[in-house]
Amino acid sequence: MNYTNSPLTDFVRLSPHHSGHRTHSIDRITPHCAVSQCSAESLGSLYAGTRKEASANYGIGRDGRIGLYVEEKNRSWCSSSESNDQRAVTIECASDNKEPYAFRDIVYQTLITLCTDICKRNGKKKLLWLEDREKTLSYTPAPDEMVLTVHRWFSAKSCPGSWMFARMGDLAAAVTAELAGRSALLQSSGAPSGNTVCRYFRVRKEWSDITSQKGSYKYPGNARKCADANPGYHVFDPDGNAIYTSSFPKSEF
Repeated sequence: MNYTNSPLTDFVRLSPHHSGHRTHSIDRITPHCAVSQCSAESLGSLYAGTRKEASANYGIGRDGRIGLYVEEKNRSWCSSSESNDQRAVTIECASDNKEPYAFRDIVYQTLITLCTDICKRNGKKKLLWLEDREKTLSYTPAPDEMVLTVHRWFSAKSCPGSWMFARMGDLAAAVTAELAGRSALLQSSGAPSGNTVCRYFRVRKEWSDITSQKGSYKYPGNARKCADANPGYHVFDPDGNAIYTSSFPKSEF
């Protein structure tokens, strides 16, 4: 299999802590909580150093920027399980430093986007969350399926934390919808009037400036509220088109 790395990567610092080429094709994704509101760069420094012999394929910093630390073709040292890491793309996510180890919204939305990209490049059409450890580890995915696993199944840890563990099913559903191209067609009966559920609307200064992102939202109305709280920012639709621009207060003119 020809392995590739995500084009969504914002930062690269390859770690020496890995086991070389995988012995199993990729059919799992394992999100982790970093137990720190860290940056992609600080995670890279941690995994490149000698103090901690650990690594992950990717990391998502507190601002949503993505770091690459171990190429997808190689097995990272991340989940306390050789068999899992041989077949999983591991993703360390910035989080609070205590339970429930919550992620910022931008980190969670970036996780959805990154998982979707990983599935697409590895020929997968579905991301599954089977919930039960034994069921998952004994399951043989179909060629077009990717399965979610968690660190707590292999070690006495909370990882990925209660916050993310409770959202694993939502993550699988969101990614599968993206892969099927269905998310832009969904309508939420609980959404405010006029708020159509789309893939994700992002609030940035410029579409190309990922670091300026203030948030990522399913509902354009919520994205407009975020933009209004950040004068001069734009709301971009899922294809990168600016659909709304907030105004500066009159006192600034």
